[in-house]
Amino acid sequence: MKILVTGVAGFIGFHLAKRLLEEQLDLVGIDNINDYYDKDLKLSRLSLLKKVGLNFSKLDITNKDLMEKFFINEKFDIIFHLAAQAGVRYSIDNPHAYTEANVNGFLNVLQGARQNNVKHLIYASSSSVYGLSNKPFFSEDDVTDKQISFYAASKKSNEVMAYSYSHLYKIPCTGVRLFTVYGPWGRPDMAYFKFVQQILNDEEINVYGQGKMSRDFTYIDDVVFALINLIPVIPKIDFKINKNVPHEIFNIGNNKTENLENFISIIERELNKKAKKNYTDFQLGDVINTSANIKKINEFIKYEPKTTIEHGIRQFINWYKNYYK
Repeated sequence: MKILVTGVAGFIGFHLAKRLLEEQLDLVGIDNINDYYDKDLKLSRLSLLKKVGLNFSKLDITNKDLMEKFFINEKFDIIFHLAAQAGVRYSIDNPHAYTEANVNGFLNVLQGARQNNVKHLIYASSSSVYGLSNKPFFSEDDVTDKQISFYAASKKSNEVMAYSYSHLYKIPCTGVRLFTVYGPWGRPDMAYFKFVQQILNDEEINVYGQGKMSRDFTYIDDVVFALINLIPVIPKIDFKINKNVPHEIFNIGNNKTENLENFISIIERELNKKAKKNYTDFQLGDVINTSANIKKINEFIKYEPKTTIEHGIRQFINWYKNYYK
């Protein structure tokens, strides 16, 4: 079984690839190492992966011709498509980056899967697709047609594109709606990363939405567990239940929300240091609450998140202090 991980130098891609390599699977990783955030952090992740046997190619998923040649040469069985332009707020000022990476880039991956008979394509969507839902928990069968950021719109487009390719060419596709993934080696643009950095540096932190927001924080190890265990859960056509498209969507969350104020308090306790807070209004594209119903994925793979927010933040802080000395 030959596996591809796109975005392998990214936060989730790094952790997934590390686990797959530990299991001695045949793995290839690609990444374009862009400068959306600190390249040195990406290169450090990549260096660790190469030490444990990663076969890496620097490749931009938006390059149609190179992607075609790459898929023809490599012949993958499984694809984890994690490469994307991330960030809700960045999409306000740079929407074209999302069209290029998240729409055109994903189309190139879908074409590669189609032309090379990939057995299972697992791709990253986002909890952002739920928009301004006011339900206590977001479920996969909720209507998701009112995204409030262009980032969310681009991820919803991935689900629609994958469904169409599954219908047309019978490619088994699984979309995973990820809920605020955090942990060691995380992304510097994420709130928890900024909070730790700014508190340690005696800088003021911005508390958006006057602290009224809440998030379903999902620790990286729980996410990797779900992704790996979804490999054999290949969507199939089943006319008995009126299912004629091999496509599935799963939430990967923690099934527990944390209020932003409480989240900051946990970071303060773990750092043993108080934050200097600047309370401000919601930013464009911000959703008030995210909360994952994980009943469906639990039924398929017995997914039950194990990591408390306190333990997860402690692990991140320990990594941060060690990495940044």
